[in-house]
Amino acid sequence: MGRARVAARVAVRPSVLAADQGRLAEEVARLEAAGADAVHWDVMDGVFVPNLTVGPGVVAACRRETDLPFEVHLMTVEPERLLERWAEAGASTVIVHAEACVHLHRVLARARGLGMKTGVALNPGTPLEAAEPVLDEVDLLLVMTVDPGFGGQPLIASTLRKVARARRLLDSLGSGAELEVDGGIDPVTARQAVEAGATVLVAGTAVFRHPDGVARAVQELAQATGVEAERMAR
Repeated sequence: MGRARVAARVAVRPSVLAADQGRLAEEVARLEAAGADAVHWDVMDGVFVPNLTVGPGVVAACRRETDLPFEVHLMTVEPERLLERWAEAGASTVIVHAEACVHLHRVLARARGLGMKTGVALNPGTPLEAAEPVLDEVDLLLVMTVDPGFGGQPLIASTLRKVARARRLLDSLGSGAELEVDGGIDPVTARQAVEAGATVLVAGTAVFRHPDGVARAVQELAQATGVEAERMAR
């Protein structure tokens, strides 16, 4: 097997899905103090996934509490309907699901036109080919490592092979897009994901349910990746 370089630093972007929903502004401020790279907002509509979470108004209210970038992950049908609202709410990046977009190129172009970075997400059962046509247009590819909808799920082991394939695909295209993983990420699975080629970790339960607090959780995730100079190419 050959060797490939890894990113010099792996980003940790906690999901506030696992935070205290009655104190979101304070929780966001805690993440900044803990050294998180960004705040990941899981937006669910009760249709695309069987859960319901926050809207643009909540995100806008929390925007005033931190200078951290806001990454909005739209697990919704017709994500294009509220793109303007998300931009106004202060989203730095908007991530849409390939499965939810009839006209994926058009949705991404609209988001970019509103000044946001863009990402495309794939459920565990969705092949990488669904995102390949837009990989030269996005800033981020998100490989879901659990079926979306609920926090606290264990990582699906087979998704790590998909992460490795995604890494090879991005490298073959010469893409500078980040490779993000979301679902079941803890210090053990974080290392596995980074070894497979991930450059961004999203974690909720492992951060907000850590017995020693949010700052220690973020630190442990960053340390767990090892940030080795090299990884074995899959």
